[in-house]
Amino acid sequence: MRRSDLTAGYYVPAEAFGHIAPQLSPYRNWLAERGFSFEFSYKGEAMANVGGGISKGMSYAHELTFNTRWDLGRLLGLDGWILHAVMMERAGREVSYDHVGDHHILLSEVYSLSGHAAAHLADIYLEKSFFNNRLNINIGRITLTHTYATSVLLCTFMVQCSAPPAIKADEGWSVYPKANWGGTVRFKPTRDLTLRTGVYRVGALTENPSGWAWGSEKSTGIMLPIELTWEPFIGPDNLPGHYKLGFAHDTSPYADRLGTIPAMFAKEVFHDATKPRDTFYIEADQMVYRKGGQHQMAGGYILAGYVHNTPSVSTFSDQVYVGASLLGIIPHRPFDRFGVMYSYYQMSPAITLGQRLRQLAGMSMGAFVNGPQTHSAILEAYYGVPIRPGLVLQPEFEYMMRPGQTSVIPNATLVGLKVLGNL
Repeated sequence: MRRSDLTAGYYVPAEAFGHIAPQLSPYRNWLAERGFSFEFSYKGEAMANVGGGISKGMSYAHELTFNTRWDLGRLLGLDGWILHAVMMERAGREVSYDHVGDHHILLSEVYSLSGHAAAHLADIYLEKSFFNNRLNINIGRITLTHTYATSVLLCTFMVQCSAPPAIKADEGWSVYPKANWGGTVRFKPTRDLTLRTGVYRVGALTENPSGWAWGSEKSTGIMLPIELTWEPFIGPDNLPGHYKLGFAHDTSPYADRLGTIPAMFAKEVFHDATKPRDTFYIEADQMVYRKGGQHQMAGGYILAGYVHNTPSVSTFSDQVYVGASLLGIIPHRPFDRFGVMYSYYQMSPAITLGQRLRQLAGMSMGAFVNGPQTHSAILEAYYGVPIRPGLVLQPEFEYMMRPGQTSVIPNATLVGLKVLGNL
């Protein structure tokens, strides 16, 4: 990699490296030489609640993703322009809803926020690089959480992919299968620094669930993200690190999260005027040892992050996480990956206050709410085993403390299996 080269600016989370059917390689190469490349992947997640929560039982969800890349230079003579398009099918049920009793944090990754659809159009955007690959632009329909506040390491975890839940819980931060119109410019002034910023349309996460009905989407404002990334290579083994400082301003007018104020408190508690939402985040990961090669995933990492949102108009005001992603910790298993992460979630104080007022007044606190919601935490661990190129089996363990962000529901223990395959 040249000192001026930008790393990948957009991440589609399919972690099974290689291909199950290498017999297709000649056909892949023939198509790539003519300007068309593709990946077809399967991701299946079966998670069972075996203790605590609201019931014992298992839920299954899967995702089929067709990721395409069209070289418009070879196809149409538009030198340097690339068209990316991602389609997916998602189906299944979410274990958080079915058996744990939490409706804010998804404990399996690929459950669709907007229902089942045979072919979601998740992304379609143009890319071009300039000035010896120091400047890069993406423009089109783009899922924001695959450009900002994301990484390959985060997406080895089910709860954190493609971005921390405190970021993707609300409108503004589009998440699969939702995409918004917009674009990002990335600039690399030095070898280790990358600055990216953009402008994106904001709409409800459940707007246009198929991704095809562009004319029916309603816009509430624009999102203005900016992220500075420092990517040093440390020590004689050139251990890579990724240190991100990000901020985003959503101009949409959001009502505060107090909800209905009982009449008995109407003279003491007032709704704030609508306001925009801001998000601030710090994310860091650092390779601590190298093993199994020279690429950026060939080793063990420690990682941590912090997210803060405007408290009065957000689901979560804060999130903190810390974890590790370690390669080859068992002798003679050099390519197995073990991950463990603890994450803490603080609810908006406006949500908590509104629920407490309604509880005191003898009113319903809201759907699926069994007490004033304050905070919760999750411990997640996995062990990924590459069975063959293009196929990974990943046993999962999760322990959710305070499901539903209250102490009413017992802490939940979950076990399961994630299967990743690339054709």
